[in-house]
Amino acid sequence: MNLEATYTAELMQFVQDHLNEDPAQLLLKQKEIPGLDLKAAAAQIALRQKARQKLPSWVVHPQLIFPPALSVEQCSSERTARYKASLVQGTTLLDLTGGFGVDTVYLGENSKRVTYVERQEELVALARRNLPYFLNSQHCTFVTQDALEFLRETPETYDLLYVDPARRGMGNQKLHRLRDLEPDLVRNWDVLQQKARVILVKASPMLDISEACRELPGITQVHVLGVKNEVRELLLLADGSGKPLRIVAVEMREGETFSFSFSPEEEALACPTFAYPGKYLIIPYAALLKAGAFKSFSVAQGLAKLHPHTHVYTTDQLPEAVPGRVFEVMEQIRLDKKVLKKRYPEGKVHVISKNHPLKAEAFKKKFRLRDGGTEFLIAATAVDGKPGVWRCRMV
Repeated sequence: MNLEATYTAELMQFVQDHLNEDPAQLLLKQKEIPGLDLKAAAAQIALRQKARQKLPSWVVHPQLIFPPALSVEQCSSERTARYKASLVQGTTLLDLTGGFGVDTVYLGENSKRVTYVERQEELVALARRNLPYFLNSQHCTFVTQDALEFLRETPETYDLLYVDPARRGMGNQKLHRLRDLEPDLVRNWDVLQQKARVILVKASPMLDISEACRELPGITQVHVLGVKNEVRELLLLADGSGKPLRIVAVEMREGETFSFSFSPEEEALACPTFAYPGKYLIIPYAALLKAGAFKSFSVAQGLAKLHPHTHVYTTDQLPEAVPGRVFEVMEQIRLDKKVLKKRYPEGKVHVISKNHPLKAEAFKKKFRLRDGGTEFLIAATAVDGKPGVWRCRMV
């Protein structure tokens, strides 16, 4: 693949000059420019715009060539890639599923030798072009081969093996069970363990954590990464230490990161208190809920639970630095069309449903409500086993 013939210095400069413009309009307005592939330039602009929040420093890098949209969509963000790098160390890195190379870059920053493996020739060609801008002091080897074939053939062992299995099926459907992914880590786990001291797996946010730990013996850490209250990645770490499993829920926000760590044993033995909603209601961030920190969160934060199966918590004292959304309770409201119409004449209010007979969308449809305004209706089952609705505002 002759990248230099298409992605000339003039084209790359054109991309930077028009980074904030509409690519479709550019194609309509611009006349042909000798020696410059306008379609390729417009595609690069569109891809950079798509990745603006995810890869801010990559978007403005003048020399990088972005891959097709699916690779951009599936790659890690800069922030989550840096988080991965904070978990591991070693002098040799093997990235079995190189892709765009974002994780390769951040995991390999402190490595003396980096091996990038990817079976798609186009992505390998792009990585050869792009990665030296980041890993210019490391020895980086690029291999076009199937991940498992490479593992079986290489005589080498590595300090760190990283793998991000493909999570799309033949019909482009999303997959999350480890056995359904490519490469199949469950059937080939022994092979991976023979080739590396530490293994780091990026998995689907939908993956069942308990099942994954049963299928991959030796997992010592599970990290659930949330960004702005949405679970983005699940990381499985096998470091060979034999230590008991720790689960870490992480919420990343602008300028701050919250984390909560616990073990399955701590969760099983935790004995939370239960109470009717007090002055404040707290809903943990999505990463904590995915991690399963239900009882241990309650005990560690000194909060009462509304109900054993309602993962909403309460206190009469304003909590500080709690990893979740905090709401001030204004009143319990009767679930009645006339009452709701009087309180919200324009029908604008945010609805949150937790262990309530009506899910949020069904709630809004039934009472003709839509998201808007500054108030929240939190519908939940309380300690007495009865569902209720509380009118709140976010603190």
